[in-house]
Amino acid sequence: MDEIRDKVVVLTGASRGIGAAAARDFAAMGAKLVLVARSGAEISALADEITASGGAAIARTGDVTVFADMEAAVGTALAQFGRLDVLVNNAGVIEPIARLGESDPDAWSHAADINYKGVYNGLRAAIPPMCEQGAGVIVNVSSGAATSPLEGWSHYCSSKAAALMLTRCADAEYRDAGIRVVGMSPGTVATDMQVRIKASGVNPVSQLDPAVHIPADWAARAIVWLCTQAAADFAGTDLSLRDETNRRRIGLIE
Repeated sequence: MDEIRDKVVVLTGASRGIGAAAARDFAAMGAKLVLVARSGAEISALADEITASGGAAIARTGDVTVFADMEAAVGTALAQFGRLDVLVNNAGVIEPIARLGESDPDAWSHAADINYKGVYNGLRAAIPPMCEQGAGVIVNVSSGAATSPLEGWSHYCSSKAAALMLTRCADAEYRDAGIRVVGMSPGTVATDMQVRIKASGVNPVSQLDPAVHIPADWAARAIVWLCTQAAADFAGTDLSLRDETNRRRIGLIE
């Protein structure tokens, strides 16, 4: 993990869950961070925590559905730290959980904007400076829902499927430019999202025993690991944390 030291990372959805855990893990490895989320107070507190511990982190309030906000976050990384080595497209929502015929069109579209167009906006903002550098890593936080239809999750499943294709397209277009684009599918994670899923009572995921959910730190450690040369063979794919072989490679289990 020494290769993470001094890398410049833009991380979306950084205010809680996997995003906040990844921010702490990157900081512990010596990375320099630009934290992006709509909740400015929360990411400011996290940036202060990291800075107080001797790390480097800047909070940048922004909405991934707005390209100008992602462009500004990348611009902050370039202006403050001189480069951009890693983008983590982590921002995502599960709401509103509803069957198609009962869904709210505006809320459904907004979820798709975050889960799908948010990934595009991140890619579009990060790829040009990474091409200029001749190197970079982009990790898109994915889901098993990208390939598995689930009742009440049409917005989530379809947008994650679209984001998976963005991972593959970006890999096809920019691998030869030195940019590694990869997805990370964590499975079910013990975050606020699972609380909302449980409360919905819809589809088998809501019936899972909370004890089966992995900790957010496992997903965070996988994201950091995907930014190292040890994970180069995963370019253009989705790494699944449900796979015990992958968990062993990352060092999550023995």
